[in-house]
Amino acid sequence: MSNPKIQVRQSLFGIEQALKASLLWQSIPPDDAAFTSIQPFCLDCMQAEQWLQWVLLPRMHALLDSDAPLPERVAILPYFEAAFDGRTESITPLLAELRRFDDLFTG
Repeated sequence: MSNPKIQVRQSLFGIEQALKASLLWQSIPPDDAAFTSIQPFCLDCMQAEQWLQWVLLPRMHALLDSDAPLPERVAILPYFEAAFDGRTESITPLLAELRRFDDLFTG
């Protein structure tokens, strides 16, 4: 069986690639104030794809880099299915990567 942290890192890279392939990757981060949101997924200040790029990916990489414990459970896919509802089929690979990410934490 593969190392779980390696699998998580690979999944994060998969999410990044899917964001880029679906043209959702952004070169400019949200305003600093957006990062102070206390709402889940910063939904009051960020678009769903911004949260993935600017919050989830860096925080998870930081946990891996510092060898900190990873979350025991993750279930982000339902939010992103709703947030991306009605978008083009180009989102399908991103949702597949998010499903893969969630699955790593559901045992």
